[in-house]
Amino acid sequence: MEKITLNKTNKQTNWYVITGGPSSGKTTTVNLLRDRGYITTMEHARHFLDTQRLKGRTIEEVRENQREFQLGVLDMQIEQENEINPEVQVFLDRAIPDALAYYKFLNLSVDDRLTEALKNVSYKKIFIMDYLPLVNDYARRENSEAQKKIHSLITEVYEALPFPVVHVPILPANERVDYILNNL
Repeated sequence: MEKITLNKTNKQTNWYVITGGPSSGKTTTVNLLRDRGYITTMEHARHFLDTQRLKGRTIEEVRENQREFQLGVLDMQIEQENEINPEVQVFLDRAIPDALAYYKFLNLSVDDRLTEALKNVSYKKIFIMDYLPLVNDYARRENSEAQKKIHSLITEVYEALPFPVVHVPILPANERVDYILNNL
């Protein structure tokens, strides 16, 4: 994958991205960081699905139109990142570049909204969680082949950005948090 070109005026941030493929322990890790007193964000794909369910739509209905679903998640992520103070240390449960990996996985053409958003990202460091055994639920429907492909695409996308990337090995949950904190 070619390097992603950023705007030269991007603000420096104190934001750390926790990312990885489905079922890699991202949200568990972010929740443990929050429990230790750190500022964290929510994962927007699940949140988008939940908001749509509250509007009476089924998961299947929402996922029928993958472009609409991905744009809904992207819009939430962009709004969130625009509202965070760049000086505050924050751990993000996924970030805007994750959208590019999902677009590639779903063979969706990249629209201008994502292209512009990618030019404006800025992160202090990226932590890519090695994936764990796949556990599906109402929101996560991927199989193990899809899990591995998405993980690979996420890794490619983040490694094409000019931010340090740390791969977090499989460890017990609290040890993964310690690993991240020791590698800030």
